[in-house]
Amino acid sequence: PHKSCSRLLLFSALTGKAYVRDKVCQEFKTLGKEDFRTLTIVANSRKFSNATFEEISHLVREIVSLAETCCAEGADPSCYDDGSSALSAKSCGGDSPFPAHAGTAGCCAQEGLEQKLCLATLRHPPQELPRYLQPSNEELCQAFKKDPKDFADRFLHEYASSYGQAPLPVLLGSTRTFLSMVSTCCISPAPTACFLKEKLERKTLSLLTLMSNRVCSRFAVYGKDKVTFSYLASLAQKMPAASFEDLFPLAEDAAEVFSQCCDSVAEDCMQKKLSEHTAKACGALSARDERFADCCKGKNLMQNYFCISALPPAPTPTLPEAQKPTDGQLCGEEGARHAKRYLFELARRHTSVPDAFLGKLYDTCQRVRGECCSAQD
Repeated sequence: PHKSCSRLLLFSALTGKAYVRDKVCQEFKTLGKEDFRTLTIVANSRKFSNATFEEISHLVREIVSLAETCCAEGADPSCYDDGSSALSAKSCGGDSPFPAHAGTAGCCAQEGLEQKLCLATLRHPPQELPRYLQPSNEELCQAFKKDPKDFADRFLHEYASSYGQAPLPVLLGSTRTFLSMVSTCCISPAPTACFLKEKLERKTLSLLTLMSNRVCSRFAVYGKDKVTFSYLASLAQKMPAASFEDLFPLAEDAAEVFSQCCDSVAEDCMQKKLSEHTAKACGALSARDERFADCCKGKNLMQNYFCISALPPAPTPTLPEAQKPTDGQLCGEEGARHAKRYLFELARRHTSVPDAFLGKLYDTCQRVRGECCSAQD
C-alpha cells in the first residue's frame, strides 16, 4: 500500500465519521483505486473479524464501486449520499450479502443519517486467538502462481481479521512486506534462500504485529488502569528484587504508549514510542538485573523489548509477609495506588502465579473498594 496511506484519516465512511464524501474522495484520489481497495479489505476485515472472505469481498466491491463512481470528475454531488443510502438499505435487507452482526437489526430500526452512523460503528469483538497459520513456502508459491490477485486478497482478509487489534500502520506494513516477499521469492531462482533472507528482514515487523495485536486487545478489554497493573505485575515477577517505586513509573509509561498508539494512524507510533519506553526500562533496570542487562545489549530497541517481554518469571524470592494496607489508606485519595502496591507485593512474592489470576484479584480489589469505601460501616 501507498507509504503515506496510514497518515490519512482512513475510511471515515466506515468508522463513525460516516459518509463524508469529500474525505472519501480525497483518500480515493490520493491512494488510487488499487491501494484504496487494499485498505478497504484490511479495514473491514479488522472491523468484522468473524466475517467470511466472501462477505468481505461483497462489501469491498460495493465501497470501491461507490467511490469510483461518485468521486469521478463531474459526478452529481448527490451521488455519494444516494449511493451510501442504497448501501445501508442493502445491509438491512434480509438476504444481505454483507458481514452479519447482531447489532444490525437495531441500526436498521433507525432512519437516514442515524441509520448510516449506527451501521458504521458496528464491529465484531477481536478473535481470542489469531487463526492465520502461514503455509509452507511451496504452498505459498503454488497459491500465488495460480492467482496472484486472489491470493493477495485472501491473505489480506485472513491476516487482518486475525491481527485486527494491531495498529493499522503496523498491520499495513506487515501485509505489504509479506506480499512483497512472496512476489519476489516465488519467481526467484533460489526461493529457499530468498525466503530465509526476507523473513529475517521482516522479523521485527512480524513480531511487532503479533505483540501489538495482543497488547492492544488487552488494552481494549482491560482499560488503561488494569493494563498498568498487569504490566507492573509482569515486571515484578521477572524482577522481584525491584521496588514498587522502581517499576510503577515504567508500567504507567507502557500503558501510556498503548493508549496513544493502539488506535493511532500515525506512521511508526508504536515502534517509536515503544523504543523510547524500552530505552527508559533499560536505563532504569539494566544495572540491577543481569537478565535485563543481557536483553538491553542489542542496538535494535524493538528487539530488546521483545527480549524483555519474553523473559520468564524469576525464582520466588524469600521476602517478609506483605503488609496489608489499612482501610483508611484504601479509601483515601491514594487508595488506588495503595491497592496496586499491595497486589504488586503479592505478585513479586508469587512469581509463578498467572496474569489471569492476578487480574481476578485486581478486579475483586476494585469491586470491594467500590462497595466498602462508600458504605456506612
